[in-house]
Amino acid sequence: MVYNTSEIQKIIPHRYPMLLIDKIEELVEGEKAVGVKNVTMNEQFFQGHFPGNPVMPGVLIIEALAQTGAVAILSMEKFKNKTVYFGGIKSAKFKRKVCPGDTLKLVTEITKLKASFGIGNAIAYVDGEIAAEAELIFAVE
Repeated sequence: MVYNTSEIQKIIPHRYPMLLIDKIEELVEGEKAVGVKNVTMNEQFFQGHFPGNPVMPGVLIIEALAQTGAVAILSMEKFKNKTVYFGGIKSAKFKRKVCPGDTLKLVTEITKLKASFGIGNAIAYVDGEIAAEAELIFAVE
């Protein structure tokens, strides 16, 4: 099942302009989510990052991956109506620029989930090439 923006907003609390996922293509509750972000020149951050050479900020790529992981976690019945926060970001690497016209495929796999904390491996792809990857620590409240 594909989840569109309005369905994603029923799972996570993010809203425009901070919702950085356009759809969820795959969801295994508590284990994995695969999202898509179509990067367009209309994104507010391109006004200043960087004029004449628009590049999606790495921190927002990580945020999009975290939101994808939050969908996987918050889709679980026991976490409905909760919020997921960053508990940490480890080993973040950026391997490719993300520019207007790119489509980010966001894959976040939850590798540990205990009580109100989780860990996930997250990779963002553009055209099958890794753009960014990180280990994310989630705190559920």
